[in-house]
Amino acid sequence: MKNSERSFARRIDLTSLQLFVAVCELGSIGRAAEREFIAASAVSKRLSDLEATVDTALLYRHSRGVTLTPAGESLLHHARNVLYGLERMQGELSEYADGVRGHVRIHANMSAIVQFLPEDLGAFARKHGQVKIDLQEQLSPAVIAAVQEGTADIGICSMAHVPSNGQAAPTLQRRPYREDRLVVVVPQQHALAQSDSVAFADVLEWDIVSLQAGSSISLAMRAAAAQAGHALHQRIQVTSLDAMCRMIDNGLGVGLIPDRAFELMHGVGHLRALELRDDWARRELSIVARDFDALPVTARLLVEHLCTPAHAS
Repeated sequence: MKNSERSFARRIDLTSLQLFVAVCELGSIGRAAEREFIAASAVSKRLSDLEATVDTALLYRHSRGVTLTPAGESLLHHARNVLYGLERMQGELSEYADGVRGHVRIHANMSAIVQFLPEDLGAFARKHGQVKIDLQEQLSPAVIAAVQEGTADIGICSMAHVPSNGQAAPTLQRRPYREDRLVVVVPQQHALAQSDSVAFADVLEWDIVSLQAGSSISLAMRAAAAQAGHALHQRIQVTSLDAMCRMIDNGLGVGLIPDRAFELMHGVGHLRALELRDDWARRELSIVARDFDALPVTARLLVEHLCTPAHAS
């Protein structure tokens, strides 16, 4: 951290940030003072000092209250992030007093969560009962963004076809986690069901039931369709694999699903899975981090657990 940045951090007062957010939320210094049980003059002084610290006006003051300047809108966004981070810090530290000895934040895509993570995280939790795991399901691009921004310690996703968000994504470190293969799911009476395998080019003439537009599977399908010079008829988009299977079972199209996920959902409708012959159908799920060596001890333990041969496909 540069000296100027360190000096700025020392001059920012958390109480002033809290009062600034309160004023922004209520649109009035007086109402914020009442809610925070502090004199309005004291709130006004805090805001003036804050403006002096950042060397710019943050609020437009008028007879009916206050409104934000462009700089104030920017500060409000950052102030909320800082205060939210402090709340999380307090919550996590309080867990140590209750016996928790570690905390790992994971963001993972649906394929990893449905196919592999329940067993892998369950095995880790049985070995390390005092480590708390926070897991959030996200689309692969959002997983990468969360790791880049530091809201997740590690991410698990498919990196193929994911937009790089400029030049940031290549700076992430990655380690292999698992492999899966996409299969084409069709109703048992569908014309394609007569074959054991199919090329994606042959699927393109049918309506597609797909996951959300930003999912790694949807991105891969769009790329393959563009390469084939064919339109992709994504008539229905859903947010879960079981919803996709139910749509397909009711004749609303065909879809692509990871093979193990389909096996785990066996019995959802009268469906058949066909091998997808295209090379891109075989996918690698990766564990990503900004710096594996710099992770907290508990996060490194989890990464080691997930990367052991016992958990490889």
